[in-house]
Amino acid sequence: MSTTAGPALVDAVAADVDRLCTAEPDVRQDLPDSVHSMRVATRRLRSVLKSYRRILRRKPVGEITDELRWLAGLLGVARDAEVRAERFAALLGDAGPPFDEKTVPLGEKSAPRKGFGDQLVAEQRRFYTGAHRAVVDSFDSRRYRHLLDRLHGMLADAPLRPAEARKPADHVFAEVLRHDFRELRRLVREEPSLTEEERVEHLHDIRKAAKRLRYSAEAATAVLGEPATELGKKAKRLQGVLGDHRDAVESLQTLRTHAAHADESGYERLCAAEEAAAAKALEQYPAAAEFLRHHPLG
Repeated sequence: MSTTAGPALVDAVAADVDRLCTAEPDVRQDLPDSVHSMRVATRRLRSVLKSYRRILRRKPVGEITDELRWLAGLLGVARDAEVRAERFAALLGDAGPPFDEKTVPLGEKSAPRKGFGDQLVAEQRRFYTGAHRAVVDSFDSRRYRHLLDRLHGMLADAPLRPAEARKPADHVFAEVLRHDFRELRRLVREEPSLTEEERVEHLHDIRKAAKRLRYSAEAATAVLGEPATELGKKAKRLQGVLGDHRDAVESLQTLRTHAAHADESGYERLCAAEEAAAAKALEQYPAAAEFLRHHPLG
């Protein structure tokens, strides 16, 4: 195992680059969960480069993270439509006409139906089809290929800052986790003082900070061992709870956008289900955030 910070970080980044490249063929084939997997790989890589930026030279890494943001944005448009279609289809399965995944697979145009919810499913699936096509087109672009070249070039000749890269990996990685941990804890402590309207977006910020801590902890596992593994698991749980809340909130926003064209019964039924889902997620939030009160990094 590498004992200095520079080589240890390159090892962690190499695993993330491999995840990103491995996902591309699956996305081209539109395999289940492939867009999600590649989006996560892209976001994870960008997050790790940001958390461990003190070890890296700013300009070359900043240019790479900008391009990763572009790729994550394309994948995000497709993934968000995929999530909404799946959520609305699941709600219809629970409280409305059955949805046949074999008859109308994700990504294909569905036949028009009478219900408000069914129309939303069809719309989101059509939107996903276009967004997925845009992602695949980007894979054949010079911009994407240049990004891959730069990522592999970064691994072959990492733009390290020598003074930081030569420091013991366990000290540097532990300091990164401490920083990300304290930033997450600060956001959680601010949350009770906010208005209800402010709280929705603040919870989204907490989710993003939990995700950043998760990824920095997972990148540190080879260096710091079990403590980093456990911290990553706790951050992942908090991220998941608030991710469920965010999905429900965004689904509600989509429903309200279509309210003028909705039949009242279908609209109200779906809104009630998503409001219940958001409330259920928030019930789990205090327990998921409890580790921030007593963790040694605090």
